Amino acid sequence: MCGRYVLIADPNLIQQEFNLSGVLEIGGQRYNIAPTQTLPVITNEKPGEISYLRWGLVPSWSKDPSIGAKMNNARSETAAEKPSFRTPFRRRRCLIPASGFYEWQQRENGKAPMFISLKDREVFAMAGLWDIWTSPEGQELRTFSVLTTDANEFMQPIHDRMPVILRREDYGLWLSDNVAVPKLQSLMRGYDPKLMTAYEVSKAVNKAGMDTPECIVPLAS
Repeated sequence: MCGRYVLIADPNLIQQEFNLSGVLEIGGQRYNIAPTQTLPVITNEKPGEISYLRWGLVPSWSKDPSIGAKMNNARSETAAEKPSFRTPFRRRRCLIPASGFYEWQQRENGKAPMFISLKDREVFAMAGLWDIWTSPEGQELRTFSVLTTDANEFMQPIHDRMPVILRREDYGLWLSDNVAVPKLQSLMRGYDPKLMTAYEVSKAVNKAGMDTPECIVPLAS
């Protein structure tokens, strides 16, 4: 799963990485992003700019938006068939900019938070799905989920799942219209384990309200 992530890259770097136009505002450096927050993503609807969606997908057909609390992640292996995700998988996909993410490693003395990032890139894209829910009063709510996959060799000692991290050359395909489902599913795989790094951090990240540089400081051994 992916329950927390980080976005601390320079806005100019984000703009270059995702080929965005206009003035980029991402809302400051974020060290402990949590579900239910409104966050910057790049959708297939507006691939050249940042959109702001709430983390926790609410399907368009849902009667109650509270379902979003259970929809932070979508399993990539079944997303194309699940009622909550099959339409977004075909029609509403997004890139979720991130500098890294957290996962909690089970140990004998409890769970230890680990910060995971890429060795060679300051910012990358997690694959996501998004949707639009309309309230009875006609107000729109735009939300997203992070797609996950089986852990690669690097992540397996930490957790059995990980977010789908897209290769830069696949960004365009993921946001393209009229792509066959098998082609999209071919992108749903673990990232190259040789390009990833991780270290233990303070349990301060357990608190969703904790959003400071302390969150990503390596824990002293």
